[in-house]
Amino acid sequence: MSVQMTKGVAAVPIVDTPSPAAKSRRSVFIRRPFFTAALLVAAAYVLAAIFAPFVAPFDPVKQDFNVMMKAPTVVHWMGTDSYGQDILSRVIFGARYALIIGIFSVMIGALGGLIIGLAAGLSGGWAEWGLMRLIDAILALPSLILAVAFIAILGQGVDKVVIAVGLSMIGPFARTVRSDVMQVRVQLFIEAAQLMSISYLRVILRHVLPNVIFPLAVQVTIRVSEAILVSSSLSFLGIGVTPPTPDWGLMIAEGRDFVSFAPWMSAMPGFALALLLIALSIVGDGVREEFDPKLRRES
Repeated sequence: MSVQMTKGVAAVPIVDTPSPAAKSRRSVFIRRPFFTAALLVAAAYVLAAIFAPFVAPFDPVKQDFNVMMKAPTVVHWMGTDSYGQDILSRVIFGARYALIIGIFSVMIGALGGLIIGLAAGLSGGWAEWGLMRLIDAILALPSLILAVAFIAILGQGVDKVVIAVGLSMIGPFARTVRSDVMQVRVQLFIEAAQLMSISYLRVILRHVLPNVIFPLAVQVTIRVSEAILVSSSLSFLGIGVTPPTPDWGLMIAEGRDFVSFAPWMSAMPGFALALLLIALSIVGDGVREEFDPKLRRES
């Protein structure tokens, strides 16, 4: 607070209030309670995945036929499955596999989409037409169908699922990058850089790429939940992660035959999967609404 003095007029205190933008940024967690709650839930999953060996009460693949399909108790909080494996331990380790597959597959899709989107947005002519038809062909099929096709070629396993899901997500990222490149390349600073005889590669690296990376990063936060859902769907269909890997899709598929008298076998991993997907979707939407330059210009 400062005081302004004028001749013949009493001192008027002037309160230095923060700017609306600064105030808005500081109160993002207050303005978006659902975003804050979802962020805490997602952080809890990440911590559980990182410290799974210390958090899980049992070995997730250890079988004990003396406690097969036991209902939830104080010893086995989420019950056991048909092999006597502790469901809580498998759910905790399943978070690790879900996040690994989701994050790394999205990275593959983002990298492939960045390369194809840049090439399509900067090339023009027949090269752009050919790349856009490739993107349209990828987008013509759902991500799950494409992932199934890639799994049929690559085979099963965690690493194969990461590659298959990543390749199936190249299309949406490529279209996003190409749209941003088309907007950036007509800006005056790009034309000025070309008039200064700056090399084309340097213009791309220093002027075009930084302007498309941030919107791409926002898209990454949104697509992680989709990648986890696709990978779990592959495992549920029996063509993704192989047993005895503690994967949520596998656990749901294994428990569907016993749902009439042991519903916890499918319900517990199903609830864990649904909660993570909802949390990641809310976090992704919150990040997009808060930081996406296009939405911020419109608001």
